[in-house]
Amino acid sequence: MDGTARGDGPRGPLIVLMGSGETTPTMAGVHRDVVARTRPARAVVLDTPYGFQENAAEISARARDYFARSVGLDVDVPSGLRGPVREWDGGADAGDPDSGLAAVRAADWVFAGPGSPTYALACWRGGPVGGALDDHARTGRAALVFASAAACALGAWAIPVYEIYKAGAAPHWAPGLDVLGRLGLRVAMIPHYDNAEGGTHDTRYCYLGERRLRILERELPDDAAVLGLDEHTAAVVDAGRDRVDVRGRGALTVRRNGTSTTVPAGGTITLAGLRALVRGEAAPAARPAPSPAPDAEPETVTLRETVTGCEARFADALARADADALVRAVLETEGAVARWAGDTEEDEGGTEWARDVLRSLIVRLGRAAGDGLRDPREALAPAVDALVAVRAGLRRAGEYGAADAIRDALTAVGLELHDTPGGTRWEPAPTS
Repeated sequence: MDGTARGDGPRGPLIVLMGSGETTPTMAGVHRDVVARTRPARAVVLDTPYGFQENAAEISARARDYFARSVGLDVDVPSGLRGPVREWDGGADAGDPDSGLAAVRAADWVFAGPGSPTYALACWRGGPVGGALDDHARTGRAALVFASAAACALGAWAIPVYEIYKAGAAPHWAPGLDVLGRLGLRVAMIPHYDNAEGGTHDTRYCYLGERRLRILERELPDDAAVLGLDEHTAAVVDAGRDRVDVRGRGALTVRRNGTSTTVPAGGTITLAGLRALVRGEAAPAARPAPSPAPDAEPETVTLRETVTGCEARFADALARADADALVRAVLETEGAVARWAGDTEEDEGGTEWARDVLRSLIVRLGRAAGDGLRDPREALAPAVDALVAVRAGLRRAGEYGAADAIRDALTAVGLELHDTPGGTRWEPAPTS
């Protein structure tokens, strides 16, 4: 097709970068828009970044289900691309590398996502698959949708995130594929840029933190920069239209020597302007994207935000004794778990955490049903108010023994009486 994206897309490469959330509801709208523009006939998912994992087949199945269910796209996961056959693997599920390469080269939509950047690079860099990806970026033959670990591999430099964060290696860059160099972007691509999982310690910048990123920045040449992409955020880099649209929840950041320029979600910048920022030159300010149509689908909040919101509504409904609202909060939580079940990376706790919250809400709902949501005073008031009135009359008549007998009888059944200048009030005794 000589550099033309399939369908109505413009001439020139189309590369979509995602900081995280690539198989969650937050990015479904981005995927659908790209698919609507490119109308791919041959869509493939590269399993290489996670090919070393024991659950690789499960991750592939979840990805296929997500794209079919949430995007309306049938995808293939070509065999033979997980990596070199190793003796200790027994060659299981090795597949046919030649067939896998043919599928990548023939594809017009290519997706890759979670896993290890360095493992993916070891399989791709200097090899035929890496060459195929470079050709796609050069010609625009296929749209490339790369997220998380796979997005990290597209820069000239990549973070060995597991080696540094988990294994204690000294901060260093790994040579990347430099696919983004085809667009004039000489960058170290960092997904998960605003990660906050560390809580008490800094896990921004794909778990590097500020201290280690400063060390690595000094190793970049003067005409290069860090290109950071927040979680649940996408940058749609459209060379044919000379524009970069930022979608999702966070921002796209160009950082040079500790100084950052950001393009927030909903904004757009020209590709030429982004190149200038990378080189350290003045660039046109990012401009907001056009307002969405009234019927446009809003960007979806994260799973954690959805579930914590349901939990808060449950607590409020419990305080108001609103049984219908309690049930709605539980059902909304269950629905969120179902929608996010295709998440292949599960950052911020993922669906297992959400299922734990769901189970706790069900337990609380059961207790509320057992205890009864109706205020017991409503049912007891006719009888108790009458007894309190009789007791008041006895006290006025000086019949304190009989009045105390009524009080003692009410106390025995779990009620407290409080005599005040304004009269006697009663309430259920607090439970221990």
